[in-house]
Amino acid sequence: MKHEIVHIGEGIEYEWSSDHIFVKTVGSLAEGRVSMVEDTVKPGFHLGRHHHKKMTEVFYILDGEMTLIFDDETIVATPGMTINVPPYVWHEAKSENGARMLSIFSPAGFEDYLAELKTLTDEQFADADLMEALNVKYDIWNE
Repeated sequence: MKHEIVHIGEGIEYEWSSDHIFVKTVGSLAEGRVSMVEDTVKPGFHLGRHHHKKMTEVFYILDGEMTLIFDDETIVATPGMTINVPPYVWHEAKSENGARMLSIFSPAGFEDYLAELKTLTDEQFADADLMEALNVKYDIWNE
């Protein structure tokens, strides 16, 4: 296997209403152990409360502020901060003014979730049962 270089402004790109993502590392490059995205969240971003049963998430803040809400603590993450979220830790994320961060997922798979989301129609996004099944498939457990 050969190394791979992903330059600034490159990667598998997804534009959503609340954020803009470049997938920088896919699981196939690391035997499924890790994936990484650069995520620019837009003002008013809110990711609802959830946890993972297998996945660890690592957030490294590059610009702006991201508020991470846990059951026992709320953290306003600023540039240079790293937040490690192990499995079974309930969390949600908000950014009032927007932020840019690197998010690392281990094991990999989040990039596959994004790819599958991109194929959905508006009607499918509105189907709560379909969305719940998709979330469970990718180890995202909502309340």
